[in-house]
Amino acid sequence: MLNWYAEMRRNQERFAAATEQMRVGKLSGAVGTFGHIGPEQEERICARLGLEAAPVATQVIQRDRHAFYVATLAVMTATLDKIATEVRHLQRTEVREVEEFFSAKQKGSSAMPHKRNPITAEQICGLARVVRANSQAALENVALWHERDISHSSVERVILPDSTILTDYLLAKTADLIEKLVVYPARMQKNLDSTGGLIFSGQLLLDLAEAGMLREDAYRLVQKHAMNAWQNDLVFRELVSADAEIAKLLSADKLERTFDLQRQLGNVDGIFARVLGTEAGHEYGP
Repeated sequence: MLNWYAEMRRNQERFAAATEQMRVGKLSGAVGTFGHIGPEQEERICARLGLEAAPVATQVIQRDRHAFYVATLAVMTATLDKIATEVRHLQRTEVREVEEFFSAKQKGSSAMPHKRNPITAEQICGLARVVRANSQAALENVALWHERDISHSSVERVILPDSTILTDYLLAKTADLIEKLVVYPARMQKNLDSTGGLIFSGQLLLDLAEAGMLREDAYRLVQKHAMNAWQNDLVFRELVSADAEIAKLLSADKLERTFDLQRQLGNVDGIFARVLGTEAGHEYGP
């Protein structure tokens, strides 16, 4: 979620830049040469409307601005798609670490009563595709015949309101999804434990190398035990603990530290502080 938060902050910056580039007006005539009024009049009129006068234009304001705007909406909704996809995966029956809010009277799958379908997350993923598709149309609007035809106009009547409304809708749906998300820490722990310690194979490799074993030899040794555990449904940690070659380099206490989950989480507060701009151990704010 901290990753999502940081990404949405970048999206806010992108959106601010895209909307600023769209805040322009143009009254420079049919070919942009001010044949009927002067540039100073255009600037005064645009200023009253809260717009900047486009520095140069043809018959139309150039559509790179609009393409950038719609592409920014596509990037924003791609982030929302990413969030919803992760929720959908974590809600799978065999994972079940988080799930969408599911009311007591709500129905799930019409064919399988035990299922709680992630309908909101699926809707977010589906509609994000529409915004992405619209960004392609916006890019194709940039090239105009003689830099002044109006083939873009009919397209924008659809993609600009649709993309803007869809993005607003998907932001609201995603906020609601996260606010009501149900999280199962015990299930997360159970899934971690189900690996029999395999998730610590990388740490074991590093600890053996630090203890003096050549990295290539350490890799082969760790991989041998990992593959044995995978293929024969054995406990990786038990295989490692029984290996005399490993015992020569790593005592029981050191091996305990190798398989210590808290060791892997020791810098998490620091990551939060770096993203949220506060010192680790303090309140992170809203």
